[in-house]
Amino acid sequence: MTCLTLGLGSNQQAHFHMRQALDGLQHHFGDLLLSSVFESEAVGFDGSNFLNMVVVCDTRLSLTGINDIIKSLEDANGRRRGGPRFASRTLDIDILTYDDLHGEYEGVVLPRPEITANAFVLWPMAQVCGSKVDPDSGLSYQQLWDAYDKSRQRLWPIDFEWQGHRVSRATPA
Repeated sequence: MTCLTLGLGSNQQAHFHMRQALDGLQHHFGDLLLSSVFESEAVGFDGSNFLNMVVVCDTRLSLTGINDIIKSLEDANGRRRGGPRFASRTLDIDILTYDDLHGEYEGVVLPRPEITANAFVLWPMAQVCGSKVDPDSGLSYQQLWDAYDKSRQRLWPIDFEWQGHRVSRATPA
């Protein structure tokens, strides 16, 4: 089995689309480990706040197979492709890590550079994979979060329910 981490984000009917994504990911991957859900201001454009989280699961699928599932879930939730990179999204799911792969594989750069660049990825990543080491810096994701300049981006954990349970730090589902 391969340990997979995914970043989820939405700023259009965000609670609905995040729940839809979690339902779909659970259907395809089984047990999920969930970070808290965070609300953050849009980065790179003026838009509604986003909800973001990180999901950890195990898989036997290739990166191509995972990408197919992700694109299908995004499309089923009204994702429009071909627009500007920084824009509102019904659903965005990104592969963050795939075991300890480092480099470009099947068109996916791993680990995803946004992990260490964006608070809305790094904080939830530190929650669910805090002791995992970022191969570029040699520091754990928790160490990176501890050192992160938190004035660069405002975000805060929110109350979020999925399948009748409150999603909070490192929630197994």
